[in-house]
Amino acid sequence: MFSLQSAKRMLKYGIIRAGLEVSALSVVRALLPSASGRGLIFTLHHVRPDSPQAFAPNAILSVTPEFLEKAIKAVLEMGMTPVHLHDLPARLADQGDNRTFVAFTLDDGYRNNAQYAAPVFQKFGIPYTIFVAPGLTERSRSMWWETVEALVRQQDKFDFDFGQGTETVAAESLTQKHDAFDRLAAFVHANDEDVAVTRIDAAARQYGINPLAIVDNLVMTKAELKQLVHDDPLAHMGAHTMTHVNLKRVDQTRLENEVRQSISTLQTYTGVSPQSFSFPYGYKSATGQREADAVLATGIPVAVTTQPGVLSKTSLDNIGLLPRVSLNGLFQKKRYVKALASGIPFKLIK
Repeated sequence: MFSLQSAKRMLKYGIIRAGLEVSALSVVRALLPSASGRGLIFTLHHVRPDSPQAFAPNAILSVTPEFLEKAIKAVLEMGMTPVHLHDLPARLADQGDNRTFVAFTLDDGYRNNAQYAAPVFQKFGIPYTIFVAPGLTERSRSMWWETVEALVRQQDKFDFDFGQGTETVAAESLTQKHDAFDRLAAFVHANDEDVAVTRIDAAARQYGINPLAIVDNLVMTKAELKQLVHDDPLAHMGAHTMTHVNLKRVDQTRLENEVRQSISTLQTYTGVSPQSFSFPYGYKSATGQREADAVLATGIPVAVTTQPGVLSKTSLDNIGLLPRVSLNGLFQKKRYVKALASGIPFKLIK
């Protein structure tokens, strides 16, 4: 039995898939050649082999190495020029350069980025940026979305206090598991994030789940980050705050500390100063002009959101809030990459 939330989710993904199918048609792309603008920036998280599971709420954040290779081939076939994200401002400012560009970025510093993504980028000579949050690197901050997935997958029911006292959350059926995950995610986004994450971590520990062990299993260490930068000239490390917090919901002092400390700490890891910044979550309720100003004030030349769109002639006017296009784990088809790179899907949703 589907819940209303599950039905909405299925409808949403159905609409997205339909839009991608239409945009992938060569005749449609031929009708709107200018929709692609000056190119785009891709967002990735995990790059790893498939491990199909019935309950996988974070599947959107994971693509296979094979799909990454298809995505690279797709943009190269479209004549796009791969560049480092931090090189985009100068490229876009060059009025004599009419090429379309593509930049590949990966958030959170997952170990599989070095294990599976880096060899693919190296095969094609593609520069890429990995955004690092030192709180994850140093195992002082958990990843609530991974913790919640582990908790809900393991338990058929669990106790949690959403603010009205402890209650038992049903998580036996697949629908109940998805609803439980969505409810906990909503709890994080509606409350003080530090408090919410602490409460989720405590609940997970009650059921034998160690949130920081999950981080340790998934995220690169300082030594691994330094080694990757040393070994691969295509790799660059960008800043991603200290604690992966929603910057729009913190005060000015916390905002500036999260930004500046993440930049300086990352430089101590690799010996290379970060040249770009990615806002955690990245949607409109997580970043805006105040947050962009705080980043640009440090001298960082470019910062990115997760708000979808292509680059345009006016991108330089908003260099601290550039859009990115997600390579979504639920839509791993080469023709979908070409559809996204065409820019047409973003015309359809306006």
